[in-house]
Amino acid sequence: MSQPSVSPRNSAFLGAALMVSAGLLFAVVNIVIQSATMRLGEVPASVAFWQYLIALIFAVPWVLRRIGTALRTSQLPFHVLRVFFAAAGVQLWVWSLADVPIWQAIALIMTSPFFVVIGARLFLGEQVSHQRWLAVTVGFIGGMIILAPWSDAFTVAALLPVGAALLWALSSLVTKHLTRTEQPDSLTLYLLLLLAPINAVLAAGSGYAITTTTAIWLIAIAGVLTATAQYALAKAYAVADAAYLQPFDHLKLPFNVVLGWLAFGFLPDGNMWIGSALIIVSSFYLLNNEARLEARPARSPS
Repeated sequence: MSQPSVSPRNSAFLGAALMVSAGLLFAVVNIVIQSATMRLGEVPASVAFWQYLIALIFAVPWVLRRIGTALRTSQLPFHVLRVFFAAAGVQLWVWSLADVPIWQAIALIMTSPFFVVIGARLFLGEQVSHQRWLAVTVGFIGGMIILAPWSDAFTVAALLPVGAALLWALSSLVTKHLTRTEQPDSLTLYLLLLLAPINAVLAAGSGYAITTTTAIWLIAIAGVLTATAQYALAKAYAVADAAYLQPFDHLKLPFNVVLGWLAFGFLPDGNMWIGSALIIVSSFYLLNNEARLEARPARSPS
């Protein structure tokens, strides 16, 4: 039997790098989608439909090279369940970007790690160490400091990202279950293939209309980056535990804040910097701790 291409010692770093890369790509996608919805006034459901249809078209070349193996699965119901959760989350998320500032939406989406960590323990049987709980908790506190839900800026619309967080956490848990038997190519392919018809139904009421040339280009860029980010995310879950990866998902907050400032001039108050510091420290603390634990058996005598 061939050996896995990623050694246990390196899996922590590879998983973290893939998760961070996916987060950066998704941050760019968020800015682009918010430009199309909040600034250009495009209908969120139509934007989501074209975004994921373009992602599917972009993926066609490698799909054609791998279609013989990527479509083979004995887990079709789980693929459908995963994409159902993901599609519902996409709709809530794009809807939120039409009304909620990007930094606030990202802070709220950071409730997702709690759902994932709890679900990983209850449904996947993963061991959630005290260090993992500590890192996720500290990162969540950082997000709440940035959000300040007790302030007047907290609106009902801000609950949309929370709903998306729950749905995407469920999708992440199903993704992790599928990585036990499925390859990243299959996970990405089924996501793109099944999202298109679901989003088509949801966008039917708007007639799929995109009204400006600028929005068309923005959505095309979002579609290409979405396909790339989804593959990186699936690969991350294939090499590392779901609970371990979640604190690195917190890094999307500073990515989105900086890009939101550059694109729109939106910059939160000083609490954002305190919260971001907590998020970054918790993520790198967990990386160092997990890498040290994985390396220890390799040094122990037989």
